[in-house]
Amino acid sequence: MNVERALPTPEARELLDLVAEVARDTIAPRAAEAERQGEFPRDVFTAIGRLGLLGLPYAEEHGGAAQPYEVYLQVIEELSRAWLTVGLGVSVHALSCFALAKYGTADQQRAWLPTMLGGESLGAYCLSEPDSGSDAAALRTRAIAEPGGYRIDGTKAWITHAGKADFYTVMARTSDEGARGISCFLIPSDVEGLAAATPERKMGLRASPTAQVHLTGVRIDADRLIGQPGQGFPIALAALDTGRLGIAACSVGLAQAALDVAVDYAGERQQFGKPIREFEGLAFLLADMATAVAAARALYLAAARRLDAGAPVTQEAAMAKLFCSDTAMRVTTDAVQVLGGYGYVEDYPVERYLREAKALQIVEGTNQVQRLVISRQLHR
Repeated sequence: MNVERALPTPEARELLDLVAEVARDTIAPRAAEAERQGEFPRDVFTAIGRLGLLGLPYAEEHGGAAQPYEVYLQVIEELSRAWLTVGLGVSVHALSCFALAKYGTADQQRAWLPTMLGGESLGAYCLSEPDSGSDAAALRTRAIAEPGGYRIDGTKAWITHAGKADFYTVMARTSDEGARGISCFLIPSDVEGLAAATPERKMGLRASPTAQVHLTGVRIDADRLIGQPGQGFPIALAALDTGRLGIAACSVGLAQAALDVAVDYAGERQQFGKPIREFEGLAFLLADMATAVAAARALYLAAARRLDAGAPVTQEAAMAKLFCSDTAMRVTTDAVQVLGGYGYVEDYPVERYLREAKALQIVEGTNQVQRLVISRQLHR
């Protein structure tokens, strides 16, 4: 199906056309087999990084493209429509760059951002721990100040790109003052004492590695602290606002992919002498799926435009993540139903889409946590 996009500039139109072409011709054909084999497509991230797609929302002076979130998120949607592992990976990488791009000093940004945004390195974001997921302020990983730097010990959990990333943005405790005792650090992957565990055996997104990251006596220089000591939790929350919009865009891309397959199949599959799309039961199901995808897209784009205007988006980002990922779950489930038995086997991609959609209701804060965030914002 053709997706009509409202884009702010001719440059943005050209960018989305390029992304759609690359996604269709280069990325999508590899997805099914790589997911089946659990093969991480690092070369894809290198290639799209060289096209400038890993630094889209960040400043040009540091190697970014200075694109508004309205455009950047539609790029993520288009990539996710082709292969969720890639769209999600771009979102996670951008999330990993956020702390340095927004809170780093000029010297830190000059030293590290060009490589991070230019496609030469890939990032991971380390907030969750085995015993602190939704309750992120309860994290235990500890950074102890030493002469000239810090020693960090702890374990991070559910880390996308663990073992594949070139740098890790890590939240660690520098004091026992609860949320006010958390600081942010940028840690290179080759530092002694940092190691990724065996990847989790996931239901979906098998080509995207997720694992624990162990930090054992990791020593870093003092300039690896991003922002001020104790500023890590506000940095993490600000990053999550943008990250949740990334997941919303991923969700819409995945839902659109499922809708595409369902519409095509319903037009080709013949029963009782006519295409099954002509039966009201299926026609109405497809109509509901299409409406849900359009509504989800409109919601995340409204939040993106608000972010571009400089307005707070904590509530809007949570709403978008909640609604879009729930939509992805519903639309992928309905796509399996449209295809019937064929939807349940690997000959068609919708069974994979269904498995992948479930993850989107969990990452960047479960949808139950999103409802908590939204409800709290209503009383402010």
